Amino acid sequence: MRWYCLQHVPFEGPAYLGDWTRRQGHELVPIDVWTGGPWPNLRAGDGVFVLGGPMNVYEEDRYPWLKAEKRFLADAIAAGGPVLGICLGAQLLSLVLGGSVTRNRWPEIGWFPVEITAAGREAPVFRGFPPRFIAFHWHGDRFSTPPGAVHAGQSEACDQQAFVFGDRVVGLQFHLESTSESIRSLIENCGDEITRGPYLQEAAAMHEGVHYLATCHALLEQLLDRMTE
Repeated sequence: MRWYCLQHVPFEGPAYLGDWTRRQGHELVPIDVWTGGPWPNLRAGDGVFVLGGPMNVYEEDRYPWLKAEKRFLADAIAAGGPVLGICLGAQLLSLVLGGSVTRNRWPEIGWFPVEITAAGREAPVFRGFPPRFIAFHWHGDRFSTPPGAVHAGQSEACDQQAFVFGDRVVGLQFHLESTSESIRSLIENCGDEITRGPYLQEAAAMHEGVHYLATCHALLEQLLDRMTE
């Protein structure tokens, strides 16, 4: 299986998604969207990962490639293959599906609990997930659950943490794909966002939380396996 991986900045890559695709014998094709293309022609069954990034979905004047990316994501959803959006990627999927993206009341950066909603637990891709688990977060915006999708996750800081559209399009505001290296890279490149607030952890606490990664990776594998069944 071929997975296109849409990357928005050099310092935020596929992380554990790369490990999973390699073990599955799948092909991972990186797309550096900030270069402006070219955009691939999707084949039946191709998957798409849409990663995070420090920009906002509504900054098309500053990042003109966002327009082309949104068109590509609409085509990917229509093609029917699995599409997983993470953080900025989830916000882009929400917007393409008719939802909205706005500033969250508080930035949420660090390790914080996520709860799967009752509706989310009924969705096949989240079946078997624990009702509550700790995940890594790094966001200031929030998406809305788009029309026709299932509101699948929430946290104390942000009531929109996950959605499922159909059974093959999933948006996650949080990061299950993080590794100790990717967390270190975010801190090095976006550390100026760690200011003060009720849901902001210091860098030391983020590094100490890497013991949660094994659970995050197991949940990500379960999600991806169900998306590709």
